[in-house]
Amino acid sequence: MPIFPPNHAERYAMAEEVHARPPETVVAPARASYVAVLIDSDDRARELAHLETLCKRHGMPPPPSGATHFRASLGGLRLKWERHGEFSGYLIIAPGAAALPFREPAATLIPAEWLSSVPGRTIAAAHVDVVGDPGLAVDAAALAEHFGGHAVAGSSIAEGAGAVYTDFRIHADGFSRWLVLDRGLTPGQAGRTLQRLVEIEAYRLLALLALPIARRQTPRMLAIERELALLTDGLARGQGDDEDLLHQLTRLAAEVESGLAASQFRFGACRAYFELVTRRIAEMREARLPGLQTIEEFMARRFTPAVATCQTAEQRLHGLSERIARASALLSTRVDIARERQNQALLASMDRRARLQLRLQQTVEGLSVAAIVYYMAGLVGYLAKGIKAGGWRFEPDLIVGIAVPALAVLAFFMVRRARRHAAEREKVN
Repeated sequence: MPIFPPNHAERYAMAEEVHARPPETVVAPARASYVAVLIDSDDRARELAHLETLCKRHGMPPPPSGATHFRASLGGLRLKWERHGEFSGYLIIAPGAAALPFREPAATLIPAEWLSSVPGRTIAAAHVDVVGDPGLAVDAAALAEHFGGHAVAGSSIAEGAGAVYTDFRIHADGFSRWLVLDRGLTPGQAGRTLQRLVEIEAYRLLALLALPIARRQTPRMLAIERELALLTDGLARGQGDDEDLLHQLTRLAAEVESGLAASQFRFGACRAYFELVTRRIAEMREARLPGLQTIEEFMARRFTPAVATCQTAEQRLHGLSERIARASALLSTRVDIARERQNQALLASMDRRARLQLRLQQTVEGLSVAAIVYYMAGLVGYLAKGIKAGGWRFEPDLIVGIAVPALAVLAFFMVRRARRHAAEREKVN
């Protein structure tokens, strides 16, 4: 019975992941061929079906449904298949050595029609020959013969237990070439070396898929930078129509974001693959051989600058996006200031109109007082005439004249009180 709480659903799967793809053991002499293909997710089922046809031909059980790695013995050959995020790798290992390196590679022992119809598009292909130290001359003339006369890079590895040579070129058969000299490598060391070499070859080319994108982006980035500089200068000088500037900035922002969306995955993958390449080279523990560049030196001179170009293009795109955002913010600030000035002018105009309206209202109120006094004086006159007709002796006109000042004061205070009451109600509302 377990003495701990229930297992997480993925515990065993995660624990086995680090053991899922161990390298093959290799005993010199041996030959290996590696093919890496970019494959769409829609072709994954077809990929497994293609592997199944090869297994049936050799009477071997096929890979299970949903498998991401598989290995099988096909007669005297060993096949190792691994599925990665965007590519799949096929490693074919054959025992024994040919008369000369790369003359009878392991790929020729697989049915040609099967290998040529593997789903996907080839991104990397390499032959790796592992030979014993006494069995092969590795002087300059011999290396030139093995690698078609090209300049060769190489180094001692695993603290002198082996040596590696390559020219990093694709030869007439479509494969690059790696030569491994076994000076005491254990089968595990030789297998890990083989795995590192094919990964260096695949990851190197996968990283460089970003380079054509960077090159295509560079002329457009230059044009956007020049246009943005002109727009920013116009903003600094206060020139140009705000609506037109905003339209241009929006267009530039859309172009930059489109470039980022189209290249972001590839640039991110470039960084990841570059780190894997440098890590695999470091794991080989290279030591210099007389007269040859090490693998690390070759990569530093040829591969690293290409990756730096991709990283620079990515940084420039992000920088352009940030600069356009800042220019848009400046334009928005300018528009806000102009709008604030318009609002202030409108408020000042409204204040002037309110003062004029108040004066007009006061004038109307004065006329209203006169009209009220006139109306009330008429009423007093009619009242006085009625009283005189009843027998009282006094002059109605005199009574009206005496009442007018009092009526004026009363009307004034009535109008004033009404205005004050209306103002108080307006404040409450």
